[in-house]
Amino acid sequence: MLAAIAFYVFATVTVISALLVVSSRNPVHSVLFLILTFFNAAALFVLMGAEFLAMVLVVVYVGAVAVLFLFVVMMLDIDFAQLRQGFLTYLPIGGAIGFVLLLELISVGSAWVISPEAMHHASTPTPAGVTNTEALGRVLYTNYVHAFQLAGMILLVAMIGAIVLTLRQREGVRRQKVATQLGRTREQAVELRKVRPGEGI
Repeated sequence: MLAAIAFYVFATVTVISALLVVSSRNPVHSVLFLILTFFNAAALFVLMGAEFLAMVLVVVYVGAVAVLFLFVVMMLDIDFAQLRQGFLTYLPIGGAIGFVLLLELISVGSAWVISPEAMHHASTPTPAGVTNTEALGRVLYTNYVHAFQLAGMILLVAMIGAIVLTLRQREGVRRQKVATQLGRTREQAVELRKVRPGEGI
């Protein structure tokens, strides 16, 4: 009974905070609601017995991704009023795309069938002497090792693309050029001046 009450409480807070993420006008508040969503999702993982996934969700997403989003939103000088000016212009296109996606989700959800094999695997307990983390590692690095490596490559490409897209050469900013520093000669780096006693440069 206590586990059922905890499930409904965490699930309700997760859904409400997820809705507030996309509906909040302040981007800082959206990131804070996102952190709350991650914490409640981690609590749901704990109730399911997947404590390792809960720890990874808190450490990776809350401790790194969400906090990074928060710092980026707070540090960048973004004019959100200017970004919202074209909202009404693109509203029909966005509404049409959202409606098509909603129809696709409804069609997929209505045709969803749970396989008996999936129910059997879900009811199969963890072997004796094997922890939840060890069992997850065995499955991840044996049966799904190629998918795991592919996901890592996709994330690497996305990270490089984000760095390339945001890299801009700003005027008036002094940058260190290592090749220029290493290629300079003694005549370019050293200047000899004769200073007389009692006089400065």
